[in-house]
Amino acid sequence: MFQTTVNSRTFSRRSLHGQVAHKIAMRIISGEINPGDYLSTEEAASSDLKISRTAYREALKVLAAKGLVESRPKTGTRVRSRSEWNMLDPDLLAWSFETGPSETFARSLFEFRQIIEPAAAAIAAERADADEIRTMKNAIEAMKSAGEDHLQWVEADLAFHLSVLEATHNELLTSFGYLVESALAQSFELSDRKPGARNLSLPRHVQLYEFIAARDSAGAQSTMLQLLKEARRDLEDVISAGIPARTNRKRNPVA
Repeated sequence: MFQTTVNSRTFSRRSLHGQVAHKIAMRIISGEINPGDYLSTEEAASSDLKISRTAYREALKVLAAKGLVESRPKTGTRVRSRSEWNMLDPDLLAWSFETGPSETFARSLFEFRQIIEPAAAAIAAERADADEIRTMKNAIEAMKSAGEDHLQWVEADLAFHLSVLEATHNELLTSFGYLVESALAQSFELSDRKPGARNLSLPRHVQLYEFIAARDSAGAQSTMLQLLKEARRDLEDVISAGIPARTNRKRNPVA
């Protein structure tokens, strides 16, 4: 497992019930607890986890809000089927990577991105203002200068993709970026583990930036689609090969 490299808009684990919610969610998403299974009663959970019943109840409320569980009078709290989970919830996206994403999950994520981001790139080429173009350029320069700093590369990659969505000047598309921010960061982190992945990824990002700066909507759209196809292949290769995480030496946020 690995840490998210950005300040994700996810549920805080600082509270006791937040920690408990995270622990239970990890067991559900990993398959240790299956759909249809019933969770421990308040009495048993408070004893096993050494927490109050109130903390356990609050944790279950968090999970219920995300569609993971449902509570019914007299029967208890049951894990819902995966099709009923709110998979666009920032926590669920982040937790799905934290437990070790499957190739099926990676494929679903990239298919979803391929529906949205190429069109967003085309719109950004029409609407991006000078400041937004500059932000994209700064992200590209940060990617170029990342060297062996894996963390800087991931953050710069994330900053670039978020800036493209923001440059659409479409509130829903911008919100989409921040909704999936954590999942994007962790997918970038995984993809970058593949040796030589940057050799193709960086030029593709540069090409995309140039199309947007030149107001070439068709070029931006096709380049974003190709970039996502290549990134998906890199991610699936890393997952199937089980390539371990890299060690970050420093943290250089994108300017």
